[in-house]
Amino acid sequence: METYTASTYGERIAEVYDERHPAFEEAAVRLLAELAAGGRALELGVGTGRVALPLAARGVEVHGIDASPAMVERLRAKPGGDRVRVTFGDFAEAEAEGEFALVYVVFNTFFALLTQEAQVRCFRNVAARLAPGGVFLIEAFVPNVARYTGGQATYAHEVTADRVILDVARHDPSRQYVAAQQIIITDGQVRLYPVQLRYAWPAELDLMARLAGLSLRERWGGWHRTPFTSESTHHVSVYARGE
Repeated sequence: METYTASTYGERIAEVYDERHPAFEEAAVRLLAELAAGGRALELGVGTGRVALPLAARGVEVHGIDASPAMVERLRAKPGGDRVRVTFGDFAEAEAEGEFALVYVVFNTFFALLTQEAQVRCFRNVAARLAPGGVFLIEAFVPNVARYTGGQATYAHEVTADRVILDVARHDPSRQYVAAQQIIITDGQVRLYPVQLRYAWPAELDLMARLAGLSLRERWGGWHRTPFTSESTHHVSVYARGE
């Protein structure tokens, strides 16, 4: 049985990642460029450049960290892919050179760090990389444990005459841990795309930030800066050094 590592998700899904996840919304890129404020930006889990490349196209110097050579190969093959300097490694530990006006991690990628200890180390690593006045942005889902029944969940995303796409997951609430597979069945073939994550509640992220000397500056319910409420399913949170 293959051991799940920091690179497993990217190595397995790189071939279909851009197909499964279309271009990032313009409001997100616009907000990230505003927060960079003309300075350097660092993306944790840069992947195929779905965010980094449009941000670089706005004139931001973008760096990235990623554990998957296959994902970065896809980035390099795209127009402008050579403009993004990538450091390979686990983004809880890997250190990109220099300081950054903006460090960001989007699309729930922060939860790819599978222990609370790793997530705390990531906050500290980010705090050490922030330039004076710099900010750390996290975009992630708000946990919803009600979606699991008996510690499991199964969802059919697509059922057609020639293709079925399923998500199956097991949930361990004691560790805030989810092990999932996206299963694509087509033309008699079955492809498995595993993902594992350790989710954290917004208040828990705020405490991790405090441990790293950061504090919450803004929290919205989405990229359009909608208010964050008890009904929000996602959040965009911005941290900066405490006063």
